[in-house]
Amino acid sequence: MASGLRAGGERETLKGANDAARAAELREQLHYHNHRYHVLDAPELADTEYDALFDELAALEARHPELATPDSPTQRVGAAPLEKFNTVTHDVAMLSLDKCTTITELADWVERCRGRLMEDEVVRFVCEPKIDGVAVALTYTHGRLTLAATRGDGQTGEDITANVRTIGAVPLVLNDDVHPVPPRVEVRGEIYMSAADFEAFNERARARGGKTLVNPRNGAAGSLRQLDPRLTAKRPLTMYCYSIGWIEGGDWQPKTHAEALQRLTHWGLRVNPRSEQAADVAACERYINALRDRRDALGYDIDGVVVKVDSLDQQRLLGALTRTLRWAIAYKYPAEEATTRLLGVEFQVGRTGAITPVARLDPVFVGGVTVSNATLHNMDEVGRLGIRVGDTVVVRRAGDVIPQVMAVVEGKRPRKATRVGLPATCPACGSAIEYAGDEAVARCSAGPAVCPAQRKEGLRHFASRLAMDIEGLGDKLVEQLVEHEHVSTAADLYRLDREVLVGLERMGEKSADNLLSALEASKTTTLSRFIYALGIREVGEATAANLAGHFGELSALVSASVEELEQVDDVGPVVAGHVHAYFASVHNRAVVDDLCELGVHWPALPTSASARPLAGQTWVLTGTLQSMSRQEAKERLAGLGAKVAGSVSKNTHQVVAGPRAGTKLEKAQRLDIAVMDESELLALLRAHGALD
Repeated sequence: MASGLRAGGERETLKGANDAARAAELREQLHYHNHRYHVLDAPELADTEYDALFDELAALEARHPELATPDSPTQRVGAAPLEKFNTVTHDVAMLSLDKCTTITELADWVERCRGRLMEDEVVRFVCEPKIDGVAVALTYTHGRLTLAATRGDGQTGEDITANVRTIGAVPLVLNDDVHPVPPRVEVRGEIYMSAADFEAFNERARARGGKTLVNPRNGAAGSLRQLDPRLTAKRPLTMYCYSIGWIEGGDWQPKTHAEALQRLTHWGLRVNPRSEQAADVAACERYINALRDRRDALGYDIDGVVVKVDSLDQQRLLGALTRTLRWAIAYKYPAEEATTRLLGVEFQVGRTGAITPVARLDPVFVGGVTVSNATLHNMDEVGRLGIRVGDTVVVRRAGDVIPQVMAVVEGKRPRKATRVGLPATCPACGSAIEYAGDEAVARCSAGPAVCPAQRKEGLRHFASRLAMDIEGLGDKLVEQLVEHEHVSTAADLYRLDREVLVGLERMGEKSADNLLSALEASKTTTLSRFIYALGIREVGEATAANLAGHFGELSALVSASVEELEQVDDVGPVVAGHVHAYFASVHNRAVVDDLCELGVHWPALPTSASARPLAGQTWVLTGTLQSMSRQEAKERLAGLGAKVAGSVSKNTHQVVAGPRAGTKLEKAQRLDIAVMDESELLALLRAHGALD
C-alpha cells in the first residue's frame, strides 16, 4: 500500500515537473512569436497556431495557478480595475523639447550647441520622426517589465503599468541572447495608434452608435487612462522606443544615441526604422524634407522631426534648462488639426442617394491647405458630436483624407447656437428621405431618374479616372449637361454631338472635339472598369476586379444569383444583395444594354483555372512603373486571377517594386516576401498572354 502511494506521488511529481517545463517552454515560444509579430512585423505562425499555444498555456496555468508568472503572456490583461492611478516620480526628469519651424532656426540651435562645446569639436546628430502620441517610461528590472509611467509634468507621472502590459508591442521580458540586459534600465518611447487602426476603430464605433475618437493621439491618451485594463486591451495601441532614460548596474553604457537605439532593438524593443544619423545641418534638412514628402504614407501621425545630438557625452555637457533639453529640438511641420467656427450645415446627395451633412466653416489653414468645408458623415455622427451651428469645432485633415469635424469645444458654445436637423425631403429633388434597415445613412427615396443630384454624381463617377477615364468631362460640364437635359444616363454621353457641346458655356470647338475623341477612346475599356463605372453600391475597384475575374463575362454577372455572387472573393451577403438588386432593375439593365449597343466593349477574360494562373495570390504594387500606369498593371494582374491589395501583409504573395518604392518595399523585405521589378513583371505578363 505504502509503495503504491509512493509510486503515485512520484508520478504526480514527475507530471508536475513536466507541466512546469512545458509552461516555461510555451512562455518562451509566445514571447518569441509576440516579438516577431508586434516588433519585427514578420510573423512565423498563423493566428490559429499562435492561439493554440496561448490556449495550451492558459489551460496549464488554470490547472496549476502556481505556474502563472507575472511576465506570462496570459497575464497581459489579468489586472483588476483600478480605483485611481498612483503617482510616480521620475528618477531622471522627462523634459520637453524646444521647437523650430525653419531650417534657419534649426541652424541657430546647432550653433548654440557648438558654442557650449569645445572649439572645433565635431557635432553629429540623429534625426527621427516625432510621433504624435503619448510619451511613457518603461522600467525593466532584471529584464522584466516592472513599471510603466506617463510623462506627466516631467517630474512626476502616473503608474499605468497594468494598461501598458496589454500592448503587444511592449515586451514583458527583454531578450538578453545577444547583449546582457542591465539589472535595471528605463526605456522611453511613444505609445500611439496607427492611422489605419484609428479609422477602423471609428468606423466600428459609428456602425454600433458608439463614441468616436477625436484623433489618434487623443485615442492613445484616453486608452492609457482607462482604470480597467480590459478596456485598454481593446484599443489598437503600439509603441516606438526612442531613448534610454537611465541604466543602473551592469558594465555597459552607450556612447551615442544611435548605439542606444541599436541596443534597444537587440533587447526586443520596437525602434523606428526611420531614425537616421546626420552629419550636419544640410543632412538634417534633407531628412526633414524627405520625411515631409512621405508623411502621408507613414501610416501614423507625426508632427515633425526630432533632431538630437548623437554623442551622449556631448548631451551631458549641453545639459538642460528648467523645462527643455539643450541637446534636442523638434522641427515642427504644419498642424493637421485646427479649431474654427461652424457657420452652417448643408446636405449633399451622393450617387447612391446618400444624404451627407457637410459643415460650412470659417476658413482655416490646416494640413497645408485652407479648409472651408468638412464632412460630418451622417446624422448619427452629428448626434454623437452634439454639434450646433455657431460652435467652435476641431477640424482634422491628415494627408489626402477629406477634412472632418472631430469634436466640439463646448466651453466656447455661444448662447444662440442652433441645433442641426435632417431635412424632411431631398434637397435636390424634394423626394422623401428614408433610412434603410440598420443603416446610419439617410437616403433620397427616389433614384437617379428623378433626382438630378444622383444623376450628376453618377455621371462624375462613371467618367472618373479609375472608371471609364473620360478626359475633359469635368464637374462643371456634367452640371450643364444634366441641367440642360442633354444627358439623363451614362449611355447618353455617347450620343452627344459637336453642335450640342459647342453650345455649352466655356466650350469651344477644340474642347468639344477633344471631348468627343475622349468619349470614343473610352469605349475600349476592361470589364472590371466597366463594372466599377456603373456605380453599384459598395462595389469599389477591388470588388469590381474580383467580380470580373470570377464571372469572366458581363452576361454571367448580370444573371448571377445572390448565392453565386457570394462565392466571389471579398463579396459578402450585403454586397451580393446590392449587385443582384442593381441588375434586377429594368432601368439599370436598359442602361447597361444601351452602353454595349453604343460600342462600349472590352477584351474577353479567361475563367478557366489554367488561364488564371495567379488565382488565390495577393499582389502589391509600389513605386513608379515606366511602361504602364499602376492601374493598368493592376487590371492585367487581376485578369490573371490575382487579388491586388493596397498594403503588404504576411498574406502577400508577391510585391512589384518600381523606382521610388517606399514603405511597402521595406515591409516586404522585412517579411521576406518575394519582390520583382518592372522588367520581371512584363516578362510574366507576356508569358501568360496578358501583354500585347
